[in-house]
Amino acid sequence: MGVLGAIARHLDALVGPGVMLLYPLYASMRAIESPSTLDDQQWLTYWVLYSFITLFELSCWKILQWLPFWPYLKLVFCLWLVLPIFNGAAYLYENFVRKYAKVGSHVSSNHSEGQRRVLQMMSLDARKSVESYIEKYGPEAFDRVVKAAEKEARKH
Repeated sequence: MGVLGAIARHLDALVGPGVMLLYPLYASMRAIESPSTLDDQQWLTYWVLYSFITLFELSCWKILQWLPFWPYLKLVFCLWLVLPIFNGAAYLYENFVRKYAKVGSHVSSNHSEGQRRVLQMMSLDARKSVESYIEKYGPEAFDRVVKAAEKEARKH
């Protein structure tokens, strides 16, 4: 088998640091500098998931040392998380974390009780837009929009 066998046996050690650390580090720095928040979500989520994987490895190392395929499984999973063709980290965030975690559900106490109740029912993105609207047009304008929506909902 020779050289090819040695490369195959140590593929995780050869490719892993580049895939799991160097490329995400570079992409994270680019995301910080870009005006879009979509890439921020991808890379922040990646680092959170990578941290969980690392904590899992540190906690379960005695079990994982008996699983010869673990490093390769971790490498494939991290490839899926990292590669732009898959954007796995953003996918996991959008389809699982965001649906079930109530992170960011806190609403500023600057709003009236009714406004806070409405804002808490919204997604984080919608809440940001509404808070921007309130900042621009004032809380009274938001109250008028809510009352119009309630009136429209009663018709149906």
